[in-house]
Amino acid sequence: MLKRVALLSLLFIQSSLLFAQKDVRVTGSGEDIKYSKDSTATLFKNPSAKVTKPSRDFVMIQLGYNTWASKPDSVKTKGIGYVFNAYLCYDFPIKSSNFSFATGLGINTSVVYLDKQKLMNTDTGVLGATARIINDPNPGKRYKFNTTYLQAPFELRYFSNKLNRNKGFKAAAGVTVGAFLGAHTKELISAGGTNIKEKIDTKRYLSPWNFAATARIGWGNIAFFGSYNITGVFKENNGPALTPASVGITVTGL
Repeated sequence: MLKRVALLSLLFIQSSLLFAQKDVRVTGSGEDIKYSKDSTATLFKNPSAKVTKPSRDFVMIQLGYNTWASKPDSVKTKGIGYVFNAYLCYDFPIKSSNFSFATGLGINTSVVYLDKQKLMNTDTGVLGATARIINDPNPGKRYKFNTTYLQAPFELRYFSNKLNRNKGFKAAAGVTVGAFLGAHTKELISAGGTNIKEKIDTKRYLSPWNFAATARIGWGNIAFFGSYNITGVFKENNGPALTPASVGITVTGL
């Protein structure tokens, strides 16, 4: 009796696994096989076949160091500025090659810390309609300048492992195009022994678009990235010439 129960249980488990199976693409040196719950095909038709895992790097998250690579000598920065990017991408394979084109949509937010200086963008008189970064006679403990863009990446991608993009060498190069969402300054000051954060939202004189050249190189789901802006932080002739640049780590998957 126990033997019959065990046999029936085994048959039930095998049947459940068979009918729960999703479509799997099998490739090899011989004929390709598509195996699904409605198919009676066998994986043993081609002994050299391998199951493909076509990861498209649908999700891309980046965290890194951000700075102004090009700036006037009068602008002083300190500390470790940072950048955070998060994208949802779609990958378009280029035929059966090791290359693909990808684009998507996401968010870019970057921070730079000023050294005993602050942003002034309310001048419209004698000095003209322009933003200025000036020395702060009473600097707080910390002063940061933050910008946020809605951003679309456009990449040409290379992957060495076509069967499983979660493994192997990968590289990418392209551009990002961003539309301005918002910016603010935040200063940490001490008043009567109490720390106070003063935040000022602003969009005056800031560039409405953000264009940057990008590159990535890595292995599997981890890569190093670099980004160098083609456009400045402020509109032309409306502020100091500041060119953002960033380097960091990229995590991709799905």
